[in-house]
Amino acid sequence: MADHLEASVTLPSDPASVSAARTHVAGALEEWGLPPDAELCDTVRLIVSELATNAVQHTFGQSPTFTVDVVLVRDERVHIGVTDSHPRFPKRLPAAVQQDNGRGLVIIRWLTAECGGRLRIRPTREGGKTVAVELPWPGTATATATVEPTETVVAAARTEP
Repeated sequence: MADHLEASVTLPSDPASVSAARTHVAGALEEWGLPPDAELCDTVRLIVSELATNAVQHTFGQSPTFTVDVVLVRDERVHIGVTDSHPRFPKRLPAAVQQDNGRGLVIIRWLTAECGGRLRIRPTREGGKTVAVELPWPGTATATATVEPTETVVAAARTEP
């Protein structure tokens, strides 16, 4: 397989786009050789669903679109990133049992850690943010080894007026 494969789609910030994002990423993974019934495929579909839902629900109309990128690097790591143009970074919220929402990032963190991956949140040059997950590709040494998960939040430099 190639050293670097990538697929990207930009979608409107609309609830119907969540399914389209999930389908796009699952199709790319299958094209790259990951069976649709593989555990990683299920994990990635759920992560993409949560990230896309956050991009739609929490940008408050300030991001008319969001972009989903998926990259496979040397059959070792798969990167999934969702970028929107809203400047506010996600916050960890207490998830009360009665709440209907607010658990998306908790789910993403848990799934990422379970796979031995990393979660990163970084600003874009345009003033938005990318929430990205890196997971080991099946069959690699890191996919089967116990890896200490990491989470990185890169804050944008802010200047006072």
